[in-house]
Amino acid sequence: MKRIRTNNRIKKIKRVISARQHSLKIIIENIHDPHNVSAIFRTCDAAGIPKVSLIYNLEPFPKIGKKSSASAFKWIEKEKFKSVKDCYQTIKDDGFKIYASSLSDDAENIYKLDLTKKVAIVFGNEHRGLSDDAIEFADKKFLIPMYGMVQSLNVSVSAAVVIYEALRQRKAKGMYDKSELSKKLLDELINEWSQK
Repeated sequence: MKRIRTNNRIKKIKRVISARQHSLKIIIENIHDPHNVSAIFRTCDAAGIPKVSLIYNLEPFPKIGKKSSASAFKWIEKEKFKSVKDCYQTIKDDGFKIYASSLSDDAENIYKLDLTKKVAIVFGNEHRGLSDDAIEFADKKFLIPMYGMVQSLNVSVSAAVVIYEALRQRKAKGMYDKSELSKKLLDELINEWSQK
C-alpha cells in the first residue's frame, strides 16, 4: 500500500530523522525471546537509535512481528553478523567504542560512563549473558547498579535503562536538537521513509 505524503506526516518524519543518534548503536547477542528483541527495538526507536546490530551464532534468528514490536522494527536498520569478531571489527572500523554489559568486579557503573561519544552498547542472552569474546574484545565493561537480592534485570529492561541514560546525557548536551546527517542524507532518508 502506497503511503500518502501529507504535510503532517512529512513533518513528523523530518523531526524523527533529524533527532536520530547515529553515533549511538545497540548490539544484541543471541537474545532468544522475540518479545525481548521487540522491546529493545521499541526502546531504540523511542530514543532515536537508528541501527541495531544482531549477532546470532547459537540461537536461531528471532521472528519479530509488527504487533509485538509496535512496528518499530520497520523504522530501525538491522545488520546481522555470525560472529562477535566480524561485528566488533565493522563497528570499530567506523570509529565506535564498544561497551559490554557484565556483572564482573571490574565493570564500571553505567552512570559514570560518557555515552555522548561514538558508542555501541552490547547486551547478551537472557540466561548466559554475553559470550566471553563479546566481553573480552569490548573496550569497556559496564553494569547497572542493583541493590536487591536478585542481581539481574530482564535484558529488555536493562537495555531500556542504559538507552535512556544515554538519552539523558545526549539531551543535556543538545544532541537531539541538531541532526548528525548532512542535508543530502536527510533528504534521502525523508524520501525513503515517506514511502514506508
